[in-house]
Amino acid sequence: MAALGRRVLDWHRLIPLTWSLIARQTTQLGEQKRTTAFLLRKLTTVSSVEGLGDSPFVEPQKCAQEPEHRTGLPQCLLEKQRTAVEREKIVSSLLDMGFSDVHVNELLSIQPGAHPQQLLDIISELILLGLNPEPVCVALKKSPQLLKLPIMQMKKRSSYLRKLGLGEGKLKRVLYRCPEIFTMRQQDIEIIVEVLKEKCLFTVKQVTEILHRCPCVLREDPGELEYKFQYAYFRMGIKHVDVVKTDFLQYSMTKTKERHVFLERLGRYQTPDKKGQTLVPNPLLKDILRVSEAEFLAKTACSSAEEFGVFKELLAREEEEPEGRMADAGSLEEEGDP
Repeated sequence: MAALGRRVLDWHRLIPLTWSLIARQTTQLGEQKRTTAFLLRKLTTVSSVEGLGDSPFVEPQKCAQEPEHRTGLPQCLLEKQRTAVEREKIVSSLLDMGFSDVHVNELLSIQPGAHPQQLLDIISELILLGLNPEPVCVALKKSPQLLKLPIMQMKKRSSYLRKLGLGEGKLKRVLYRCPEIFTMRQQDIEIIVEVLKEKCLFTVKQVTEILHRCPCVLREDPGELEYKFQYAYFRMGIKHVDVVKTDFLQYSMTKTKERHVFLERLGRYQTPDKKGQTLVPNPLLKDILRVSEAEFLAKTACSSAEEFGVFKELLAREEEEPEGRMADAGSLEEEGDP
């Protein structure tokens, strides 16, 4: 009994110790919770300051973006394949038109950045105007800006040139001598055509022939072109038909006046009267303008280069004087009066 009493007393003694141990462990557990909460707040603050870029939770977005890059690669390959297919179609079409492999390579290398279909459309219009493959290649190499023209502008200009009679193969010479006929304003072309018809009184057929044989007249100042014709008609006595046949309008006024006036002062050329008669036989126009200066002096003028050189200097001084051109224009008007 005494032993049992001692055990009960020992048990009662242990109860305070047990409760103190539990309280101490509970306190440590609370401190751990507070420490954990503090660390979580710190991590949250750091994440908000540094941004989401460094957060491991952003990785799924990167993974989500990777398929876009993977899908972009096939699109690039498809675009290249589409371009290659279009190029093959253009090459096949050009070969069908009669272009050789050399011509095709030359055409595709004129403007590598140009769209193949644009190239084919422009070439097709030129072929429809009556040009052969070789002249087309020459024209486009000489004037690559033609490939930049809108196809509708090309079609409208082609239609206008047909109305002027420059289709059916006549465009070859025009396009070679004056390739800007497709790029210049239509209003400028119409002004030149009006001068030839209304001021110079050429027929429609003669206008077409002039544009075909002397396309450089399209670059002329309208007033200068009219003066050139008046000089040929009134001062030199050249008729409309001869102006066309001799390609007179393609020669510069300087060259024409130097040789014509030089012959006049030598007594070897005379302006025909109203009946078309002269006291001396005038040399042919081709022997005046179409030959070199050496041949002109030796066969037509029968003079020396020194004498012709002195004359050209004197004539240039006369032209510089205001009265010189005015007197010349006045003589043209007087000779034009009936």
